[in-house]
Amino acid sequence: MELVTVLLSIVAVFFLALVFNKRKQEKYKHLPPGPRPLPILGNVLMLDKTKPYKTLCQLSKEYGPVFSIHLGMSRMVVLCGYETIKDALMNHAEAFSDRPHNPLFSKVVKEHGIAFANGENWKVMRRFALSTLRDYGMGKKTLDNRITEEAEFLVQKWKSYEGRPFGDFTSLNAAVTNIIVALLLNKRFEYEDPTILRLMALVSENLKLLGSPWALLYNIFPTLIDRMPGPHRTIFENFENFKGFLSDTFTKYKKDLDVNDQRNLVDAFLVKQQEGKPESTQFFHNENLTVLVGDLFFAGTETTSTILRWGLLLLMKYPEIQKKVQNEIDKVIGSSQPQMEHRKHMPYTDAVIHEILRFGDIVPAAIPHATSQDVTFRGYFIPKEKEVVPVRPWPEWKFFFFSRSYCNISHSRPRPLPNWTLVLHWGLRMPQNLLKFVLYPAARTQGPLINSQFYS
Repeated sequence: MELVTVLLSIVAVFFLALVFNKRKQEKYKHLPPGPRPLPILGNVLMLDKTKPYKTLCQLSKEYGPVFSIHLGMSRMVVLCGYETIKDALMNHAEAFSDRPHNPLFSKVVKEHGIAFANGENWKVMRRFALSTLRDYGMGKKTLDNRITEEAEFLVQKWKSYEGRPFGDFTSLNAAVTNIIVALLLNKRFEYEDPTILRLMALVSENLKLLGSPWALLYNIFPTLIDRMPGPHRTIFENFENFKGFLSDTFTKYKKDLDVNDQRNLVDAFLVKQQEGKPESTQFFHNENLTVLVGDLFFAGTETTSTILRWGLLLLMKYPEIQKKVQNEIDKVIGSSQPQMEHRKHMPYTDAVIHEILRFGDIVPAAIPHATSQDVTFRGYFIPKEKEVVPVRPWPEWKFFFFSRSYCNISHSRPRPLPNWTLVLHWGLRMPQNLLKFVLYPAARTQGPLINSQFYS
């Protein structure tokens, strides 16, 4: 009898799910097309669990550059293709400017900070972060100097191995982390410092777990997965440990705070906190500070160090390209200190850097957006608060892969190609001055930039 009851319950649930889904389809007849979803599960079973963007790219061939897919009971819209993403995030920037509700991140950050915030909180924190980071060097020569200084430390660290094989991950990641920390906390760690090693470990582990199938399942079935043991608990624990470090740091900075001598972004935030204005209590509270610093830290460390490692690997694999880059550096920069204004005189190096960004493929899909209002886009109706995922198409990306035919060219100015890394971050969420920020090799060496015996 109990078995019959259970079976009838399952049938009833599936029937109600089908009815609910049909009613939603009737309500939104002009939504983008997509594969037929299963009750409750949606299209989750057809996704590549480790690289879901590959499945989305394949679906775009069948349903077009704008299509829908169901994850569980939730329907989201996928934008696939250079022109489609550009059209949405540039020409309809306001309509696609929000972030969707993400159960995993909502539990951790509660829509504070910048990355997953919306509305007035996002506007205030974004405005504060941009103005303050500019004050402390972003886009200025002072940041060039900090990068050059840190690059010298990194080169000296690598030289200390005296040609012996070594793993580059820790030192390279620490160097990038130090540049971010300098902007946020006006501090520098030694590469073997336990604090920076712990911070890097937390960031690295969480980024891996956030890209895992378990994180996808949590966002689809949060109520169910939250009650189960699994990697999501490690994600929450790591976030709490990271927030603990930041809270201890903020407490120390608050004790030494001098309103007339603001040293970094944290000092500037704490001064705002003490102004006594309504904005101070509404937005400039400790939770927003913790998440804001975490957003900047997570966004700038692992991604930058990963693409730099790709660059080192590719320059080793293509020594003839490495030599041309070195020759251009010698010709334009010589023995002087590298500066951002050198970029316009270094078209070949600029092209190689962009090709490394494409080939590295570290951000195949952008952080999901959400519609801030009802919008009709390319003939399809997309309702307000609908999740929208921009994804670059796999074949189009492969076409621009690092190759001898592209970089091994004789003329001085390589042909321009669309910068896919920047396309995925167009729109109101990413200010244009950040898009122009490109790191150049900051330390001149004798002979080739990289030697396979020097780097392994």
